[in-house]
Amino acid sequence: MGGVIRGTPVGTGRGSGEVVGSTEPLSFWGGYDAGSGEIIDRRHPLGGRRAARRVLAVPATRGSSTTTAVLLEAVRRGTAPAAILTRGVDRFLSLAAIVADELYGAELPVVALDSDDFGLAVTAFRADVREDGRVTLDHAPPT
Repeated sequence: MGGVIRGTPVGTGRGSGEVVGSTEPLSFWGGYDAGSGEIIDRRHPLGGRRAARRVLAVPATRGSSTTTAVLLEAVRRGTAPAAILTRGVDRFLSLAAIVADELYGAELPVVALDSDDFGLAVTAFRADVREDGRVTLDHAPPT
């Protein structure tokens, strides 16, 4: 089962992969290991999961602008998510996407979704994120 949803692109590029999603905001400062791409906040529902080269779906970030710095380090190391889906625009993730493009010439697709579409995205198995904000979801794991 799949479908296409549309959001507002706030980061450039395309990305696809397995969805690692939660309805809980994530703090990248102390919650994301830029060296491995693992979510290291053990109190978070995604604690212990790797988001590197996957599509991370979280409603927003929690915390401060340090999120931007941690995510930029992950982009530099190649351990950032392939794309990020949020519920509404998250200014720290948006800033990270803009700076990643300017500083490293690297794309970090970030798409802001409305609440209903975010609910669909967070439960998907895979997602393909396009630069125009279109997101193709697949809810069935491969057989």
